[in-house]
Amino acid sequence: MVTRQNPFEIVSGADRLTKPGTILVMFFFAVISAWVITHLEVIGALVLFLLPAVLTFLYFLFRYPIIGIYTAIAFGFILLGLARYAPIPMLGIALDVEIILTFIALFINKFKEKIDFSPANRDVTWISVIWSCYFIFEFINPEVVNKGAWFAGRGVALYMLVLVPLTLIFIDSNRKLDAFFLIWGIFSVLVTCKGLMQHFYGVDYAERQWLNEGNAATHILFGKLRVFSFLSDAGQFGANQGYSAVVAVIISLVQKDRKMKIFFIAVALLGFYGLVISGTRGALSVPFAGFTAFFVLKKNKVALISGFIVIALFYIFFKYTFIAQGNSEIRRMRSAFDPNNPSLQVRLANQKKLKSYLASRPFGGGVGHAGGKARKFAPRAFLSNVPADSWYVLIWAEQGIVGLALHLIILFYIVGKASYNVMFRIRDPIVKTKMSALIAGMFGIMAASYGNMVLGQMPTSVLIYMSMAIMLSSDVFDSEALQENTNINELHTNYEFRNI
Repeated sequence: MVTRQNPFEIVSGADRLTKPGTILVMFFFAVISAWVITHLEVIGALVLFLLPAVLTFLYFLFRYPIIGIYTAIAFGFILLGLARYAPIPMLGIALDVEIILTFIALFINKFKEKIDFSPANRDVTWISVIWSCYFIFEFINPEVVNKGAWFAGRGVALYMLVLVPLTLIFIDSNRKLDAFFLIWGIFSVLVTCKGLMQHFYGVDYAERQWLNEGNAATHILFGKLRVFSFLSDAGQFGANQGYSAVVAVIISLVQKDRKMKIFFIAVALLGFYGLVISGTRGALSVPFAGFTAFFVLKKNKVALISGFIVIALFYIFFKYTFIAQGNSEIRRMRSAFDPNNPSLQVRLANQKKLKSYLASRPFGGGVGHAGGKARKFAPRAFLSNVPADSWYVLIWAEQGIVGLALHLIILFYIVGKASYNVMFRIRDPIVKTKMSALIAGMFGIMAASYGNMVLGQMPTSVLIYMSMAIMLSSDVFDSEALQENTNINELHTNYEFRNI
């Protein structure tokens, strides 16, 4: 017998709002909201507006902690740009907080079972530990003037320390690896689209204010804007878009789905165009070095010779011709091939000053103490008033010749071992190509970092650290792909046997 509920006894949503408990909660929320808006004004209103979205994100993060590693990619692309529009206090540590929450979510999600940390027990993890230990040692460097600078420079090592093991734990299948490339591609497209808006329609009020704060000197040359999009500066925008383009081109080669192939080709084309409109000469080394590495990894004489011919033609175009000299972007990139370029001469002169200063300082002048950003912490210090201009020069100035040597050993070890795996160990051709894409991209960034401070800035740093972990765990993806291929072959064999 089915019992029907009396419609007059049904409690509706409106009825629940009349309950004393609900009214009390709403009253306290209204009071707190009023206090926040009164004291924090626009920022307070923005925080309250975003609160539902933040709570929703936290709910899904604690249910599916892998969201945290993908969110780190998104934060790398948008945080610095967001800071221009919303001067939210402590926004600079948002990525740190997000990573910490991801660790907490991992523990809570696996609270009833033992967390398997074995995927993170790899040489790349211990390498990041060694680099972080040296970074911590720099805290007691006697040359340090302000300890706050050390914390401000934490991205040099601490992001690598946390992102490498998280990536090893979470990105452990080809499906998750494909999601990594997809999210990277989506945000690369968004960043380029913002760059196109700046290039064709000009900057908005927040970007104009940023330029007026002293950045116009390096971003408006001869009346032309060097596009910077959401990123820290034009140098980072150009190099990162070149990085994304190199990876996307190679990834597109193994896409079986037509839509995904078109998507990655679009990422590549937009990335290359972003490189051009950034006006960043040093970013040209990303595709030059990246594709050179890829052709070597192919171990195919025809591909190798063809690739080097194409690279040589591009080199000749920029170095020995005046074709398209009327285009300001082409003209600026062509100046990168001039050894007598005034900008290059200034950089070399700065390096001579640093060489003399660092001759008696093998551990450098202290993390966070070199370049323009250091003026906030030590305005009168020698290193604060000598532009570093290069990622490697920055490491050298802050952590000395010892730190630079250790840093270079780590980078070349990771690229070298990953390349060896691609050339001699990985058996699945698709996995081999995906790893080649990451190696080529990283090698391109390593080359570009000689002329610009790109490797340690977001989003490139986040992508590089995650790529390091993926490249040195290639056996996981290779084994999975081979197993899937074996299962497919067995199904085909059984099907054919049954139909004999």
